[in-house]
Amino acid sequence: MKKIAILQSNYIPWKGYFDIMGSVDEFIIYDEMQYTKNDWRNRNKIKTTNGLIWLTIPVKIEKLNQKINETKIADNKWYIKHKNSLQTNYGKATKFKECKDFIFNIYEQASRLDYISEINYTFLNEINKFLKISTKISFSTDYNIGDGKTERLINICKQSNSNIYLSGPSAKNYIDEALFTENSINLEWFDYIGYKEYEQLYPPFEHGVSILDLIFNTGEDAYKFLKSTKK
Repeated sequence: MKKIAILQSNYIPWKGYFDIMGSVDEFIIYDEMQYTKNDWRNRNKIKTTNGLIWLTIPVKIEKLNQKINETKIADNKWYIKHKNSLQTNYGKATKFKECKDFIFNIYEQASRLDYISEINYTFLNEINKFLKISTKISFSTDYNIGDGKTERLINICKQSNSNIYLSGPSAKNYIDEALFTENSINLEWFDYIGYKEYEQLYPPFEHGVSILDLIFNTGEDAYKFLKSTKK
């Protein structure tokens, strides 16, 4: 039995994204999709004394139907602003000093990259290690995906020799479940309900922020607040 998940890359996503990665044998980054503005590809939320704010990486839109993996960074100094925002808003978090160097070293690696997909992969790969997630990460470009929203997912399942596909609940809006049944692939839905709260700055508690919030507040215990990792 092999289980996979397929998602577009996000910029330092929330814990639910990492939880899906930790729940499968192989995680495929689906960055052949069209880049969409004002989405999660190049930005995510953090908490501040004035509420939630976006950390956004400026990107270039150079052509119609530009793919995520074709999208370049517009300002190579973006990482300085992001690090300063994290220092300002999480400097008093319980585990900030303990985790600062680890996170800021990833920013230094990312600052030398030109494409948003490369930056997102760098953060995903390094933070997975911190969260004790050992899932293999690959890319949709490693497969011949073909056409059709659901058909593409099924093609990847077949080519990766997987018989279980794990999806986030929002995909219920477009996935054709019957096609999975016809192809003898079990379709499972990840449940984001029931996450434990932790000591978080600036109440009220907010689950839907970047994983950095969990890391800076809980440190090496961050993996204990995921559903997928062994406690």
